[in-house]
Amino acid sequence: MIPLRDTIPSSRVPIVNYAIIAANVLVFMYEVSLGPAAERFIYAWGLVPNAFAWVKLLTSMFLHGGLLHLIGNMLFLYIFGDNVEDRLGHGRYLAFYLLCGLAAGAAQALVSPGSNVPMVGASGAIAGVLGAYLLFFPRARIVTLVPIFVFLQMIEIPAVVFLVFWFIWQTMSGVATLGHDAKGGVAFFAHIGGFVAGMILGPVLRERREPVPRWV
Repeated sequence: MIPLRDTIPSSRVPIVNYAIIAANVLVFMYEVSLGPAAERFIYAWGLVPNAFAWVKLLTSMFLHGGLLHLIGNMLFLYIFGDNVEDRLGHGRYLAFYLLCGLAAGAAQALVSPGSNVPMVGASGAIAGVLGAYLLFFPRARIVTLVPIFVFLQMIEIPAVVFLVFWFIWQTMSGVATLGHDAKGGVAFFAHIGGFVAGMILGPVLRERREPVPRWV
């Protein structure tokens, strides 16, 4: 399933979400410019569990392993991030995003402490955005491309269905990888850890707006 947009408008410009997307794109452009040296760059700044470094929990979430990896992550962030930023406020959203990314990286490192494969990508932090979105906007609808046999059909799926299915799929896939040596692939436990962190941190950091008085 490929999400295209949601049905919840934002009340303010999501400047932090746009800035995060821009930062990811710029870092990826720099990676591409390195040519063959990009692999060394990723090993230097990606999170390698068996050579754990706290700073790399932060730097790894702005690196990506390829163009499709970047596009997929930025699509999800673009669709869901603006509404979560709207609910948290700009500064709190930035703190929320970074904390979810840190929690996601730590979760994957705890599950695969012996792995020497660098973990990169914004998907753990974005999973936190999805977790908060589920709590804040369960009645939203997600316009989604769904494969039906050999055709793609565009349908609206309730956000609660889309996101719960996504989380269950990540959990099942993560459990299936337990006991296997890490040789690359999807960091499912980063997604799980980020999603749970988002559900915890979202309500904690939620902006408490003063009610607008109504004149009668």
